[in-house]
Amino acid sequence: MDRLTAFPRSAHMPPPSPMAHPVQSLRRAHRDPRAPGWVPVGRIWLRRAAAFLPAIATTGALGLAFADWLSTGGMWWLEWVLLALVVVTFFWIALAVGTAMLGLACFVMRKTKGARGHPTPMNVALLVPIYNEDPAEVFGNACAMVMALNHAKTAHKFDLFILSDTQDAAIAMAEQRAFATLRAALPPGAGVWYRRRVQNTERKVGNIAQWLENWGAAYAAMVVLDADSLMSAEALIRLSDEMAADPSAGLIQSAPLVVGSDTLFGRVQQFSASVYGTLLSEGLAGWTGPEGNYWGHNAILRTRAFADCAGLPRMPSLWGKGNLILSHDFVEAGLLRRAGWAVRFMPSIGGSYEEPPATLIDYALRDRRWCHGNLQHLGLLGTRGLHAVSRFHLLHGAFSYLLSPAWFGLLVIWALLGNGPDSVITYFSAENPLYPIWPEMSRVSSVLILLFMYGMLLAPKLMGAAALGLAEVRIARFGGGVRFVLSLVAEIALSILFAPIMMVQQLVAVLRTVIGIRPTWSPQARKGGSYGPLTVLKFHAVETLSGALLGIGMLAGMVSIWLLPITISLVLAVPLSMISGVRLGSRRGLRHVMATPEMLEMPPILTLARSHRMLFHETIQTPIAAE
Repeated sequence: MDRLTAFPRSAHMPPPSPMAHPVQSLRRAHRDPRAPGWVPVGRIWLRRAAAFLPAIATTGALGLAFADWLSTGGMWWLEWVLLALVVVTFFWIALAVGTAMLGLACFVMRKTKGARGHPTPMNVALLVPIYNEDPAEVFGNACAMVMALNHAKTAHKFDLFILSDTQDAAIAMAEQRAFATLRAALPPGAGVWYRRRVQNTERKVGNIAQWLENWGAAYAAMVVLDADSLMSAEALIRLSDEMAADPSAGLIQSAPLVVGSDTLFGRVQQFSASVYGTLLSEGLAGWTGPEGNYWGHNAILRTRAFADCAGLPRMPSLWGKGNLILSHDFVEAGLLRRAGWAVRFMPSIGGSYEEPPATLIDYALRDRRWCHGNLQHLGLLGTRGLHAVSRFHLLHGAFSYLLSPAWFGLLVIWALLGNGPDSVITYFSAENPLYPIWPEMSRVSSVLILLFMYGMLLAPKLMGAAALGLAEVRIARFGGGVRFVLSLVAEIALSILFAPIMMVQQLVAVLRTVIGIRPTWSPQARKGGSYGPLTVLKFHAVETLSGALLGIGMLAGMVSIWLLPITISLVLAVPLSMISGVRLGSRRGLRHVMATPEMLEMPPILTLARSHRMLFHETIQTPIAAE
């Protein structure tokens, strides 16, 4: 059977309820007449000052210290490049520290509150766009959420839609069987629906748009979920209550917690998010206020507002039809705020989950797709009418990848700067007076500068751990103080080892984007791909070669010893990548390393979803090829 052939019963949907979803202009500002006349902001400028002013001041102080250190014998052009790279890269580190400090203050002062007032009951659609995913995983999670909602007390009415863009014939047939199983497992009349588009025009954006244009008018709000998303009934009801009680809100984003991975690399992500993510999320919510961001899933959107104000055009182009906007979520949030709707981030809403990439290679492959989309944001900074904070989100999205080339440039210059009189560039300086007189790395001031930079990198982690220490019960949820400290040390050590490898991989992603290599749109290998030694060696060839060159330079006395941690990481890129996929749960003595509270005491919705996924796996028996 042809992979694009429509299946006999490929749509099980309610009666149509169409609504308009116009494409927005990037060259003309738009104000939604339905949007409220004002959006409550509270003391937003005070919170923004608390996050940004220390970051700016600290970056300025570090820049002055570096300039003083490099000014020995005058400043050469390469020294100015080094100074610029230090300032640019360090600002984002300082901003993360400022955000974490603001988050710590918010964490200490915050008291969990319910939704304001008495929310009006709403019809809410749960949308699950999928593309060639494992049906058992998708429908198992869907079944768990619907069952949890059926047992919850709420005035809202929830319907769930599986919106398939699947192009693989075998998986599409399995989705049909999974939907039949889902219908049979739920009470009669349960609001669960499925449709498959034969042509996946404009990918996820087109998938959501097609639902809006045909069924959106029947629902006041929609919760967009990813294929691996899972939300408790309490989280879904809380999001809906907040949306109903806040007439200014066009979008409310929850803070998904990464769960579900038992690999070494997955554990690192889960532990760090559980310990450090709280402060960063609280701080981000604090200074963004009504100009928050959207991550494309685990968020509730006001259906009419989104349809009227967030229809995405193509990328601006001088040569006819532009490309698709790939990282669409940031742009949609900016368009909603431009039209007068608040976009809020609420990390206090718990029970929101997603899965992390299982291995280092899976993470890098996902990053290549995200990099391409985020670098598009640079071409959207001139969009008319965007709020300044929305533009900052777009810039930040691009810089999250551009920083890796900047860090790599710093690494190269630092290696050339070397180890005082023995360095390569100092040797050439003696032969050619046009080269600079480099300052020696052995000076106390330079060591203190480096220690300060390393300390700033670790500061959010240590603050996150300190915040948990304020409440002993939270430390106990990680298995006790001793186990928590051991896990903390393991996470920091592994993060230091993995960071240079991910830096080089992001550099590769940026270069691929610049030269026009478009990433393939394929489903994430959510349980981890299977990669042999030769594949891993090819994938990490750049890191291995870079590490070898640094090691040779260090042995020759021409590269600073301060680059030893980075050198070790890059030289060991292949074995580190291989062990990143090791499953700890099956290894005695490692089962509780970097264990999170959700692993030690699994929330009911995760237990329910796991049991339903097993049931669907047994029922469907889908032959899905490994990506």
